[in-house]
Amino acid sequence: MGALSDIRVVEMGQLLAGPFCGQLLGDMGADVIKLEPPGAGDPMRLWGQGEEKVQWEVIARNKRSVTCNLRVLEGQELARKLIAEADVLIENFKPGTLEKWGLSPAELHKDNPRLIIARMSGYGQDGPYSNRAGFGGIGEAMGGWRYIVGDPDRPPARMGISIGDTLCATYGCMGVLAALHHREKTGEGQVVDTALYEAVLQVMEGLVPEYDRNGFIRERSGSILPGIAPSNVYSCKDGPFMIGANKDEIFARLAQAMGQPELASDPRYSTHLARGKNQTELDDLINAWTGQLTVDEVEQAMIDFSIPAGRVYTAKDMLADPHFQARDAIVEVETARHGKLKMQNAFPKLSKTPSGVRRPAPEVPGQHNAEIYGELLGMNEQAIGQLAEQGII
Repeated sequence: MGALSDIRVVEMGQLLAGPFCGQLLGDMGADVIKLEPPGAGDPMRLWGQGEEKVQWEVIARNKRSVTCNLRVLEGQELARKLIAEADVLIENFKPGTLEKWGLSPAELHKDNPRLIIARMSGYGQDGPYSNRAGFGGIGEAMGGWRYIVGDPDRPPARMGISIGDTLCATYGCMGVLAALHHREKTGEGQVVDTALYEAVLQVMEGLVPEYDRNGFIRERSGSILPGIAPSNVYSCKDGPFMIGANKDEIFARLAQAMGQPELASDPRYSTHLARGKNQTELDDLINAWTGQLTVDEVEQAMIDFSIPAGRVYTAKDMLADPHFQARDAIVEVETARHGKLKMQNAFPKLSKTPSGVRRPAPEVPGQHNAEIYGELLGMNEQAIGQLAEQGII
């Protein structure tokens, strides 16, 4: 049983923050009821790279699907009844949408004072930008991430994943857990207001105080972290390899591993500040060494001298790695549409109430209509059929 096995979540919203927050809570054991629009359902059913679109199988795992047309009054009333039976509501619509549907926090708390409402949006529920549309990439740009990602001589780049959305969802999940703890003590529900740009801003380290105190603006720096050296991906004869040896004592061990122990006492490299100032020259020295060796040889040297380092993995590499296998970092799930499918497991690991993948993603929109509308709202088969005929579910 997961840690949240007694918690029921209603997930409303699409693309991508709301669904990922629901995935995190579902992985921890919550009963997540996913509301999808009738017909094609959530657009994320068609997301992913490659011929078979399989991202849905990850983002919708541990969820049950019902259909509900939120754009009509009957659908809004039906959703309100479901939410009244829930502990948590997740939504990532444009601010004001719930209010337009008669589902404002004030209204929902009349039915269910213990309800926790996790609201994810581009700019938050108030402020001059709150009514603007926002996607994860916009949050990355305005939160400071995009400006510093990429090479110095090129425009800002992006990561290969939707980091703005997933960060927002992660902070939304943290807020829900904190609100559940508060409710345990007081019985009160509350609203968790998470903005895409603020979630990105939260992980920007010293970017703001560096400017406030020093007038310093971080710029794009490619693969290095300015002032932190050595910490980079280096080229071996047969591929890339990551080495992080920026602490003084670790760098001394790296110098020994390279057969150049004198580097540790060289005034250009002997201290953290000196290595930061001479970062490019130091990386060139390390690249000259790794370029003569294979990845296997460099990795063994790093192990022998206890230096933080690692291979630069693709998904193929992860599946073959014995450490990933030993810790069940990747799990195989029996899915309806794709058969046995490997995906990342649930994290973090809890010793007493482990998270996990308990059920595959819903195969079709509304797969659990009869089960949930009957179980929670006491509807019989005829009533559910009428809702379907009317296009409400």
